[in-house]
Amino acid sequence: MNLPQMFGENVFNDAVQKETLPSEVYKLLRATIESGKPLDVSIAGTVASAMKKWAVSKGATHYTHWFQPLTGLTAEKHDSFIEPEGDKVIMRLTGKSLIVGESDASSFPSGGSRATYMARGYTAWDPTSPAFVKEGTLYIPTVFVSYTGETLDKKSPLLRSMTAIDKQAKRLLKLFGKTCKKVSTTVGPEQEYFLIDGEVYKQRKDLRLCGRTLFGAPAPRGQELEDHYFGMLKPRIVDYMHDLDEELWSYGILSKTKHNEVAPAQHEMAPVFGTTNVAVDHNMLTMEIMKKVARKHGLACLLHEKPFRGINGSGKHNNWSMSTDDGFNLLNPGDAPEKNTFFKLMLAAVIKAVDDYQGILRASVASAGNDHRLGANEAPPAIISVYLGDQLGKLVDTIVKGVDYIPVKAEKGSIGVPESPIFPKDATDRNRTSPFAFTGNKFEFRMLGSQANVADANIVLNTIVADAFEQFADELEGKDNLEKAANAIVARELKAHRRIIFNEDGYGPEWEPEAMRRGLLNNKNTADAVPVCFEEKNIDVFVRQGVYTREEAIARADIQLENYTKIINIEALTMLEMVRRDIIPAVSDYVAELCANVAAKQAVCEEIPCSGEKEVIMQLASLNDQTTALANKLEGLLGEVDMSKVREASQAMAHKIIPVMEEMRSKVDKMETLTSSDYWPYPSYYELLYSVN
Repeated sequence: MNLPQMFGENVFNDAVQKETLPSEVYKLLRATIESGKPLDVSIAGTVASAMKKWAVSKGATHYTHWFQPLTGLTAEKHDSFIEPEGDKVIMRLTGKSLIVGESDASSFPSGGSRATYMARGYTAWDPTSPAFVKEGTLYIPTVFVSYTGETLDKKSPLLRSMTAIDKQAKRLLKLFGKTCKKVSTTVGPEQEYFLIDGEVYKQRKDLRLCGRTLFGAPAPRGQELEDHYFGMLKPRIVDYMHDLDEELWSYGILSKTKHNEVAPAQHEMAPVFGTTNVAVDHNMLTMEIMKKVARKHGLACLLHEKPFRGINGSGKHNNWSMSTDDGFNLLNPGDAPEKNTFFKLMLAAVIKAVDDYQGILRASVASAGNDHRLGANEAPPAIISVYLGDQLGKLVDTIVKGVDYIPVKAEKGSIGVPESPIFPKDATDRNRTSPFAFTGNKFEFRMLGSQANVADANIVLNTIVADAFEQFADELEGKDNLEKAANAIVARELKAHRRIIFNEDGYGPEWEPEAMRRGLLNNKNTADAVPVCFEEKNIDVFVRQGVYTREEAIARADIQLENYTKIINIEALTMLEMVRRDIIPAVSDYVAELCANVAAKQAVCEEIPCSGEKEVIMQLASLNDQTTALANKLEGLLGEVDMSKVREASQAMAHKIIPVMEEMRSKVDKMETLTSSDYWPYPSYYELLYSVN
């Protein structure tokens, strides 16, 4: 395999564009991609023709406008290149077909932002994200809007948020004598996932319908030995990861790192960072390819945040930064951050933004699946805080206190053995318990769920930081002594927002009461986290930065609650299906066998000991009755929920339905430990987690 040659071979990338487009057309297209200049629509026909010719050479017969509706997934409608010409057909892609397409918008979530009968929707080309060929189709990344102009996707507001931060960051850069064509946010979303045997997966209704196990007693061995993390890869996993890398590389996705994660059957893939909208597209494609390659290997790839109770779930760490087109990182502290006024201003802006808008930042990662992770000893708590580490933490303390800063220098490390090399140590440690941690020249937002579309979190991050930049630029423009004015802003904002900085153990029992004392939010589930999005302050920041209209902001929060409500409803109905049709009958049959055995023994001789069997019979019979009663209770509560009233329904799901589901699970999981495996209707956690060799 010639990796450099095959990398990006399925992508209409810069090299292909340069080779296939006339030089003037190429320059105009690159100006749009690299500098943010408006697209010259006159070149669309030429670009479309070259794109079609290249795609056909790759075996493509169709094209699709690939977009990200508010389902959180991707969507595509395929059209062939063929057009009639007399008795024959020709292959054609016109400029108009490249730039804009029409899709029925009536069946996608809109949060009430448009009437259902208003069905027309448009997809519009995003030239900054390269097209690619997959399985005989040319995929053209696009945005998706309604006939009346409302955005119906996650890409449109993401691009708007990137435009907002570009505009405001350049104002601050200009004040400090730095010029550039474009400031882009960059993201490197790490991706955690589980791999289990495909045949075992098929036997679990809950995994197939809900993505997670709704029942399941713990396996005798979990992750307590801490031996799976970074452990030796099993042969089937090696083969899977090898094929996954090759396929990702062919689409220009910079898959860099692969390893076993903490839990059994859990793994991780980490890419090199990229421009945010492209990184989002790549991550959506990555999740799709992960599942496809798994099926090829007889495996099932689970992207749910918590497929198994009792062991770690999966997240997606969002490594976020800002850079100019000529490579200047706005979050690079340099060798002497205490003297780097521009960096301190950037740091103060991010801290201010995260504190002011902690509610919507928390809401951006809220989902039914992620509710199972946040706050457990595997993911950050549901409380937003910022970790700066020793070096920057000390710098902030000195600024707030108005005292001189004594630099914290990075040291060299050694194990004290002459043959061992001396290695450089970073100036600060990492804090895996922090939701939002500074890690050198970027912030790692660790709260995202593994199946999330990372656009959601980055829309919020870009928007709130752009808003802080705008406030700072408004205040600094026209100042005679820029350094003095900037340092005054830094000191003021760090004092005002110091409460959001926490450099200790986020898992510690003292943090939650301390966070409450500081006045930080602690919304532990989606139903409680999302309503902050309806507050005027949180709507206004999106409107002010041109990311959402007021109606769009409200609609998206309603859609998030609607999705949460539907997921919990599906899980509850699946539980009822499994309990009533499979688990209760199976336990009843096993109890009947035990009863028959006891009766047979005592028929032979009443003195034959049967106390153990009788105890199991009594436990199972009681648990089965309790489970039946809980199933009836759950069904009754579901019937009381008005799904059309999304906000009220989400509260009912979180605070009435889920507690009953949890109670029913505890009964069923106990029954599993008492029931013969010959009778239990579903594969156990042992079979699920240890079936791949």
